[in-house]
Amino acid sequence: MTTTESAPDPAGTLAALDRAVTEYERVRDRIEAAGGESAVRKTTGAFRTFHRLLDDNEEAATGSGFEAYINFQEAVADHVDDLDESLPAYDAFEAADDAVHKKRLSSTDFDRARELLDPAREYADLLVEWEAAQDLLREARSDARRRLQTLDDDIERLERLQELADVDIDAPVEEIREPIETYNEAVMDAFRTFKREASAREVLEVVAAADAYPLVAFRSPPSRMAEFVHEDPVGEESITTLLEYADYSASKLGHYVDNPGDLKRHIATNTTYLTGLDASPLTVAYPPPAAETLRYECKEYTSVCNRFAPEDVQARLREVRSLPETTDYERLRTAAMAREELGEEGRERLASGGVARDLQRRRAEREALERQLDTVPEP
Repeated sequence: MTTTESAPDPAGTLAALDRAVTEYERVRDRIEAAGGESAVRKTTGAFRTFHRLLDDNEEAATGSGFEAYINFQEAVADHVDDLDESLPAYDAFEAADDAVHKKRLSSTDFDRARELLDPAREYADLLVEWEAAQDLLREARSDARRRLQTLDDDIERLERLQELADVDIDAPVEEIREPIETYNEAVMDAFRTFKREASAREVLEVVAAADAYPLVAFRSPPSRMAEFVHEDPVGEESITTLLEYADYSASKLGHYVDNPGDLKRHIATNTTYLTGLDASPLTVAYPPPAAETLRYECKEYTSVCNRFAPEDVQARLREVRSLPETTDYERLRTAAMAREELGEEGRERLASGGVARDLQRRRAEREALERQLDTVPEP
């Protein structure tokens, strides 16, 4: 388990949230002074529609097409007639309407109409500011919530490290580590030898027998491959030999086996499984499990090891199984777990008071950020 916390954030998230709130409230005050969000949105919609009419019809209405000229003026008149006179900048729409109601229109008239719409444009610009301020606040709120979650994770880890301050880190953990490592190396080596020298059929039978022991987590072989190894004479060969055969060409393989096609189909397609098969499911973790779990593990491991491992391996396994009786097991196990969890850097930080200081800073940052979030308006 890592003891690394998130990078310090000295008021960064909080400052960003403060800035977002300040901007939101500034633009909100302008929105309210302009008649409220609804009025600003209606004015913006009216402005954009009018502006689109100008852009879409300028070329046709200033040309020789009389029908285009009439349609444009009617569209503008209808648009202004539909507006409520209480709409902010209503006078700007009327003035722009007047600017394009002439017997002949030029691009200058369209430019003049756009200029007269500037008071309404200010509402559209204000709405853009308002939506940007809302987005900024939403993003700042989301960042703050993510930071809170990060701080919660940090605080949980730091509190766990603080708990380890009471653990006897200097306990002689080698009393349990060395027997476990010695057994693990021995059983891995014994299985390698077994896999190299015994028939593939025997090896897979050991793996199959392990299914009866829930704590021995061998991955079951593909069923068709297991059936092939069990029934075909080539199953008397070792897994090492079968893997060599799998690399042969079909013509060369025909000199060694009766059914080269079957071997290619069942062995060559499962080389990853066969190559990776080892005694890892029979090893004891370090730091080791609780005493009762260790006893159950070793009991099941013994039943499987009896099928392939020599006596010296089983003797080492018995030594591991007896650790809860022959050592101060829980104290040593707790110390081993603490060492693993802390690492060298964590031990130094714990001893120097760095963990306590970091915990205090994270708690203070979290409290300030949560307090600020409680007062932030909902955009």
